[in-house]
Amino acid sequence: MDGLEVQEILYSELEFSGRIDAEYYQKTYLTYEGIVHKCKNNKLFHLADFIIGPFGSAYDTDNYTNVPKFRYVRGQDVKPFVLKNTEPRYMTEEDFRRLSKYALKAGDILVSVVGTLGNACIVREKDVPAIFSCKSTVIRTKVISPYYLTCYLNSKYGKNLLLRKERGAIQKGLNLDDLKMLDIPLFSDKFQNICAKLLNKTYKLIDEAGNIYKEAEELLLETLGLRNFNPQIEQYSIKSFKKSFADTGRLDAEFYQKKYDLIESALRNYDTDIKRLDEIAEYIFTGQYAEEYFDYKEGRKYYIRGTDVCKGVVEINNKYCINPQHYSKFVKVGDLVTGRVGTIGNFGLIDRNLDGAVCSDNILCFHLPENYIPEVYALYFNLTFTNELITRLIRGSVQPRLNQETLRDILVPFIGIEVQEQLREIINKSREMGRDSKKILDKAILMVETAIEEGEEIALKLCE
Repeated sequence: MDGLEVQEILYSELEFSGRIDAEYYQKTYLTYEGIVHKCKNNKLFHLADFIIGPFGSAYDTDNYTNVPKFRYVRGQDVKPFVLKNTEPRYMTEEDFRRLSKYALKAGDILVSVVGTLGNACIVREKDVPAIFSCKSTVIRTKVISPYYLTCYLNSKYGKNLLLRKERGAIQKGLNLDDLKMLDIPLFSDKFQNICAKLLNKTYKLIDEAGNIYKEAEELLLETLGLRNFNPQIEQYSIKSFKKSFADTGRLDAEFYQKKYDLIESALRNYDTDIKRLDEIAEYIFTGQYAEEYFDYKEGRKYYIRGTDVCKGVVEINNKYCINPQHYSKFVKVGDLVTGRVGTIGNFGLIDRNLDGAVCSDNILCFHLPENYIPEVYALYFNLTFTNELITRLIRGSVQPRLNQETLRDILVPFIGIEVQEQLREIINKSREMGRDSKKILDKAILMVETAIEEGEEIALKLCE
């Protein structure tokens, strides 16, 4: 029995669906449940209404539109506290009207119930009009603050007691009935209002950080001569054999679209000595496969997946860590990483919090010379125009992929040092605001967890 955990549960104490799987009765879950039950609490279905997303067949994602009016919220857009807005997808007005019963409202809470489970974020006024997919469920509160409830769902108590309810083996998910039966600790209106103030303060900082980051993008585009670049795309392109297959080995027509030539020409006009990534990178390598992941603890290293890379940032997930002694490739501060398969074209910067981490085998990592400021080049690689050139290099049809050889061919201009320094200052200001917003979210979570453990009065002192 050494190292094993045993719990004795009476038949009369089984939850409503009669679950008898051992995972459901782990010591952590039972401890958290007991602590929550010591508070005044109620089941979630007494406090809110629920809307499940439309079946996948109700909307064909091939029908996305470039008109940014009616948003289609995917499961991958739902992150803790925040509805991700870096790669939004949009639907036509006709599809929106047809699916209007699934329309989101400001104040709704989205919970991911398929794929990455248990992420909970609040829908804001700027996020609507929008329809959500079947990979999420909407909680529409009636007698409780959506801001407080979002804080609770992202706390260790709400998150763990929600994940406890996951079902399935190959495709795990959260059932609506299980979601409805989640225990919610109840606190005063004053406490809930403070949660609302903290989250609104956070969202203001996130918006300001986004606007500042956009300033950096516009300055870089202006510098490269691409800010007002909008070429009229021809329907065909004529290339000689020497300048096509003989040179590139590619016969697909998409590779020779005129727009790619125009973008490369603009970059060469800026830097007449422009080089390929292969000519300047100190190293480029592919990450390593991990058979299993662990929760974070001292001695373990973070494991970076493609889904963790977004808009210049690599997000930390404490649920994905590995024992480093089994690996040989580690990232260091200043490295740039990008996805090799799946969502391609997102680049992120490795900061000091991820120094020594391990990348997934679906990630490419490279390092630029010292005079190429990494914050600036993370911005460069995430530009729409750079993504166009990367899209050109992608191979594969069923599963598009970007390998080392093709990434090495991407053009990388040398941006003047003075401009780099100016851009770094703007980017760092944006990131500082992002870090400040994270601190406020951590404070909100701590306040909720303290209220559950020690009482509301003690928790409120954290805000004094």
